[in-house]
Amino acid sequence: MAGMCEGRVCIITGAGRGIGREYALMLAEQGAKVVVNDLGGARDGTSADTGPAQEVVDEIKGMGGEAIANTDDVSDFEAAGRMVKSAIDTFGGLDVVINNAGILRDRMLTNMTEAEWDAVIKVHLKGTFSPSHHAAAYWRERAKAGETNDARLINTTSVSGIYGNPGQTNYGAAKMGIAGFTIIASLELARYGVTANAIAPAALTRLTEDLGMGQASDEMKEMMSPRWVAPIVTWLASTQSAGVTGRVFEASGGVLAVAESWHRGPSATPVDDPTKVDAIARDLLAKARPNSDMQGQDRES
Repeated sequence: MAGMCEGRVCIITGAGRGIGREYALMLAEQGAKVVVNDLGGARDGTSADTGPAQEVVDEIKGMGGEAIANTDDVSDFEAAGRMVKSAIDTFGGLDVVINNAGILRDRMLTNMTEAEWDAVIKVHLKGTFSPSHHAAAYWRERAKAGETNDARLINTTSVSGIYGNPGQTNYGAAKMGIAGFTIIASLELARYGVTANAIAPAALTRLTEDLGMGQASDEMKEMMSPRWVAPIVTWLASTQSAGVTGRVFEASGGVLAVAESWHRGPSATPVDDPTKVDAIARDLLAKARPNSDMQGQDRES
């Protein structure tokens, strides 16, 4: 029986380990042809190693699938273009881009260095923009030539970005930016037959093992296995998800949910006297729903 992603050509960035590896293996199991991208760096983005990407490719080929390794830096605009071209040249097209690569350099705002800010913003935000740009250009040219796309852009945000987490102003800002990027991309790319969605995953990986998850119970570790995130991404990559666009999905072994976007809350008639603002603003705040906690629920005051 053919898999739900049979013949679909997928690029997955950061696919050498963790969640990205699970994406690659499950997509290949479902018949996709996979470009396994991974720079092979440490969790903070330093160093490089060609091994992780090739190891995943070897696993895929060992189970009869098709895959190639790519070790380009996705935050390098030209390198991201080469990666997209390699998928098209090798497999004859491109159907799905999954932007998953990321690093962490956590620090409280008062102690964060410029380098720590720049590195995280570059890998997450520019590393999402660059592959997306080149893939979108390819899909647009196909559409202009009269060809039909049923393509997917799947980005990676985080509850740290959409809900907030202390110590991660750089990471959270990038992840909130990716959520906004995804919504706008969904509006722009619909005309070309492309959907754009994002995943906010929670899993025990190399990036999260020293954030308290490494000391979790065996039951919790199983619940936080990255394998629980891969099914929703595989579905989004498939043709079954046609028409689903501009959404953010939370995914873990504990929850599968749609994260709802910002909406306008309580409102009032504007005033041009600053001395009247305090009473009006406090009334609005009293009526407004609190910001959420990391579980997406109303934060306790």
